[in-house]
Amino acid sequence: MEKKVEGIYDGFKELGTGKMMVLGLQHVFAMFGATVLVPIICGMSISVTLFCAGIATIWFFFITKKKVPVFLGSSFAFIGAILGAAGTLGMPYATGGIVSAGLTYVVFALLFLIFGAKRIMKLFPPVVTGPIIMLIGLGLSYFAFNQASNNWILAILTIIIVIVVNIWGKGMVKILPVLIGIFGSYIVACIVTAIGPAWVNFEGLKIASFSDVLAVPPFFLPKFDFSTMLTFIVVAVAALVEHIGDICAIGATCGKNFIADPGLTRTLLGDGIGTSIAGMLGGPANTTYSENTGVVALTRVYDPKVMFIAACIAIILSFVSIFEAFVNTIPAAIIGGISIVLYGMITATGVRTVVESKVDFKNMRNVLVAALILVTGLGIQTSSAMGSNSAELAWGAVKVGSLSFSGLATAAIVGIVVNAILPGKDYEFSEEA
Repeated sequence: MEKKVEGIYDGFKELGTGKMMVLGLQHVFAMFGATVLVPIICGMSISVTLFCAGIATIWFFFITKKKVPVFLGSSFAFIGAILGAAGTLGMPYATGGIVSAGLTYVVFALLFLIFGAKRIMKLFPPVVTGPIIMLIGLGLSYFAFNQASNNWILAILTIIIVIVVNIWGKGMVKILPVLIGIFGSYIVACIVTAIGPAWVNFEGLKIASFSDVLAVPPFFLPKFDFSTMLTFIVVAVAALVEHIGDICAIGATCGKNFIADPGLTRTLLGDGIGTSIAGMLGGPANTTYSENTGVVALTRVYDPKVMFIAACIAIILSFVSIFEAFVNTIPAAIIGGISIVLYGMITATGVRTVVESKVDFKNMRNVLVAALILVTGLGIQTSSAMGSNSAELAWGAVKVGSLSFSGLATAAIVGIVVNAILPGKDYEFSEEA
């Protein structure tokens, strides 16, 4: 059932176009670091990735009836599959697999339409989705601290600015903590660089030709191989649970039942077709972005039009090559400090989901379900990250043959299976909007 959560601003008219533009830019900065990391790891184009993220988010905005404040950025769940396919057959075959992964989401969207969310959501009670939402934040905390460790002074300064702005800020300032945190710390880093140690590297900003300022993203068409497509389809089935967890997270943040309205059929169509479009253009698979959910939780601005504006900005910036160079000058420690706050907000949303749903942890079955989800996800994350220097394994993965499953997806599958097997289920999904 929908629970009313008061937002500072919920309407486009109340905020005004100028303020909405600034809020959209804030979401672009929130998603940028993680979104571009996938193409960096996989050897794909950052500009194509930004363009695909923008197009997918606009599609998601309309297919979900302009109701869900979600930004679609590049997914980490498919990194292993992309690296494997690109290494053996070439990148066009990897993007062909991405197209098939998106179509897998479309198939599941039809299943939700045919059988109804109530029947299928019996597999996803709060005792499962709550810990999954917690893992979305906790599982990424390792990388936030890893980035922050590059310069703890900058990271802590960023966190302090975000806290001060969010608690004591007034008016428009109060709803821009991420943007102010990034640029406030960046200005300090530039000042330090000018008078002492080099905290900011400006080498990438040198302009030698017009293409260093503006350029068309290097799109290319996919190619298809059955074995590669099958690999991506299996990963997509596992990543489907992450999609449901993210929709639960943004729903809990906004106090709305997005699984009931606009429904998982529409959100899956948004994510799936957006991913297939990305694959057709040479970009990575998309997913609903936790970083932006963290910004929504922090600012309490729930209007989906902000995401639409962010998507338009991302598309424009995909043609501005100098912007990519500028963003790359922002020290990793600043992004790490911001990420610590945002991932913490996601984790807290998971805790709130469990508390507000009144999950009975005096019942040992519920304790076991939650415990197995958390320990499995964090165990895979930690062991993989500490046991290898590989960028692919650093995100936590369980390998089954040539397939690779993220710690989050594996934990979600474990939680769903254990909850389905153990007796004593008392959850009834509400389809009230």
